[in-house]
Parts: sequence; structure tokens; C-alpha cells
Amino acid sequence: MRRAELAAHIDHTLLRATATAAQVEQLCREAAEGGFFSVCVQPSRVALARRTLASLGAGAKVCTVIGFPLGANSPAIKAAEAAQALADGAEELDMVIALGALRDGDEAAVLSDIQGVVRAGDGAHLTKVILETALLEPHEIDVACRLSVAAGARFVKTSTGFGPGGATVAAVQRMRAAVGPDVGVKASGGIADAATARAMLAAGASRLGASASVAIVAGWDEDVPFDRVVGAGQEQR
Repeated sequence: MRRAELAAHIDHTLLRATATAAQVEQLCREAAEGGFFSVCVQPSRVALARRTLASLGAGAKVCTVIGFPLGANSPAIKAAEAAQALADGAEELDMVIALGALRDGDEAAVLSDIQGVVRAGDGAHLTKVILETALLEPHEIDVACRLSVAAGARFVKTSTGFGPGGATVAAVQRMRAAVGPDVGVKASGGIADAATARAMLAAGASRLGASASVAIVAGWDEDVPFDRVVGAGQEQR
């Protein structure tokens, strides 16, 4: 895999609550220069990111987060937040699953919660469901993946990056097995170097979320053979 191809699988991310407008603008410049797939920013920074990328003539998309980072907002609030983010210029939505309802075993509530955000996108905007796998038992990861697919989400994502743990090879492998080849898997949280990025892609990830994107691409050794299983879902970008 060439560096340019790797960059096209990365959501260049800045989700710190303290992130300034200048830092968001710098994120966008890095995305434009590095060829990253998207920038992922807080909802309040979506319009700024959209304007900045447009001024740079960049093709990167704008991704934002919904119900972040706890997933504890009511379904109505999540759907409204998604609609506002899309109106502001977001093109992809990374929503946090209703963790409490999932742990309760209330599958109907989890399904409805995801469907509300998917419907806000009206089928034209890609929704990823953040599972926060470090908080879940293996069987709960399977259930979360199944419900995400049933609700119409096109990706499942490991982590917010603000929980007790980030992406792991085991979680990515389990999620890939659960969703099959036609749904994307995004590995996010703690991916800070090229070796970790390589491991996540090899495990079945089709997208990476990282704040260290520039360093990851710079450290990628194009001369090292790299094979990964590519399914339709892994090319959903």
C-alpha cells in the first residue's frame, strides 16, 4: 500500500473540547496537503471545517460526532444534532451507541436510536456507529454490530478515543467477522504510529480515525509488502 492510498483511508481527527478555531483550520490544511479522506471535528466546528476545506480546494469530507462521547443523549436529541450537523456541512456522522440500553439488553431501544440518526442522513450521508468496545463484553460487540447493520448504518467504529481504551486488533477482527464484507469497520482510539495502523488494516479495518495521521503516513514503509482482505465494505469511503 502506497502512502497516498493509506492517507485515503484516514479520518484526520481533532475532537478535543479545547480545540481552537486556528487548530481546526490547521487540521484542514493538513488534510488537504496529506490527502486524508476526511477531517473529523466536533459539531460546533463543522461549518468552519467546511469553509476552510472549500477555501483550500480540498476534496476531504467533513465528518462529525453525534451523542459524543457517552452516547447517553435521548434519541430525539441525537437525531436533531445529526440534522443540524448535516445542515452545517457535515457529510459523515460518527454516532455513539446507546451504551446503557445495550448493556440492559434493550435491543429495540438501541435499534431505534441508531435509526434516528441514519434517517437524519436520508440515505445520502454515511453513518458510523461507535461501540466503545473497551466497555463491552465480546457478545455485546456482536449484538451492537448486528443492530447497527439492521438500522442501516454503513460502518461500525471501535472507540471514541475518550473511553478507557482504544482500538485493538481483537476488537477489529471481531467486528469484521460480525458485520461481514459489505459493511465498513473503522478503527479509532490510540492509533499513533504506522505499525499500529498496519495492524488495524490487516485485522479488517477499512477506515482509521487518528489525530497522529501525519506521523502515521510519514512512518509508513511502502517497501514492506502489505496484504489485507478487501471486501466491499472495506472500500466504502
